[in-house]
Amino acid sequence: MDMTYSAEDEAFRAEIRGWLTENLTGRFAALRGLGGSGREHEAFEERLGWNRHMAAAGWTCVAWPVEHGGRGLSIAQQVIFHEEYARSGAPARVNHLGEELLGPTLIAFGTPEQQARFLPKIVAVEELWAQGYSEPGAGSDLAAVSTRARLQNGRWIIDGQKVWTSLAQHAQWCFVVARTGEGARRHDGLSYLLVPLDQAGVDVRPILQLTGTSEFNEVFFDGAATDADLVVGEIGGGWKVAMGTLGFERGVSTLAQQIGFRRELDRVIEKARETGRIDDPALRDRITRAHMDLEVIRLHALRTLGGDQGYDASVAKLLWSQWHRSLGELAMDAAGPSGLTVGEPYELDDLQSLFLFSRADTIYGGSDEIQRNVIAERVLGLPREARS
Repeated sequence: MDMTYSAEDEAFRAEIRGWLTENLTGRFAALRGLGGSGREHEAFEERLGWNRHMAAAGWTCVAWPVEHGGRGLSIAQQVIFHEEYARSGAPARVNHLGEELLGPTLIAFGTPEQQARFLPKIVAVEELWAQGYSEPGAGSDLAAVSTRARLQNGRWIIDGQKVWTSLAQHAQWCFVVARTGEGARRHDGLSYLLVPLDQAGVDVRPILQLTGTSEFNEVFFDGAATDADLVVGEIGGGWKVAMGTLGFERGVSTLAQQIGFRRELDRVIEKARETGRIDDPALRDRITRAHMDLEVIRLHALRTLGGDQGYDASVAKLLWSQWHRSLGELAMDAAGPSGLTVGEPYELDDLQSLFLFSRADTIYGGSDEIQRNVIAERVLGLPREARS
């Protein structure tokens, strides 16, 4: 993709950069750098306030069409927005799942009534969302979900369990893939339901992680209910909708993630200088390789913007997840023996948290094994993996 910026694009860059400079002050100044993967516990309520401040100024859902409350930004301007946001050090937004995943899914597949009901509250950051995909027996293999939903007296009644559900303890709603029927193929009979979490039939249990935080959850549905018209797409056609959501998940916003990665790499280099490990030629070689590989990830993302996010997205997931996991290992090598010690009470520094949380990067969001199968079977035309 040609990423040459027009005069209009540069004017937009000046606008968003100026707004961030002017507004990341006062009570919001202390939020710089807070939040993000493995750190969602940091100042959550304060970051929610910041996200609503952005909404009041028209800076949420900027990629959405104007008729749905967005700004209808071009791809180039979306890139500018996410990169300038990351460069400013602004805190991680709490509305990511609604703004970047569920909202675009409703715009693409939802009914006008669903769009009118849910999109304005996502734009205003009045309702937060969680993603109900993975289960104890169906992680990246979404077609194996066993959570079931049945129609009864005009409502869907849902029974089952989801796991690794990010931020469900803060969300009011969850988009849930559930089995509503059977079919010739494993992914037949799945439906994409919008389910309120604040009800007697839902039990959200935070999972304590090695980092000492709990941004993931188990969610149990025991006779939970949602209205019959809150199925997105066709009944039994949830696979298509769910795959659409995953495509949106791996879109333009990942460019901001890469700026965060570069900031982490800079911190690793700083630590290597502090410990003297920077003088190790092997470590310097790994740092150089990390710089080069991160640039490859960025260029791949730019090259695939605006296209089909299917198979290119699988490649992107493999690239960044393995890179980030390796960065965690590099961080510990840069720290040396001090990286193995933890204070009392149990309190990790930034690089220790990076190492521990990055172990999950190759699993969540679609495991690397699944991404390799997608590429092998659907791009390279190799025989399908044998499944029991």
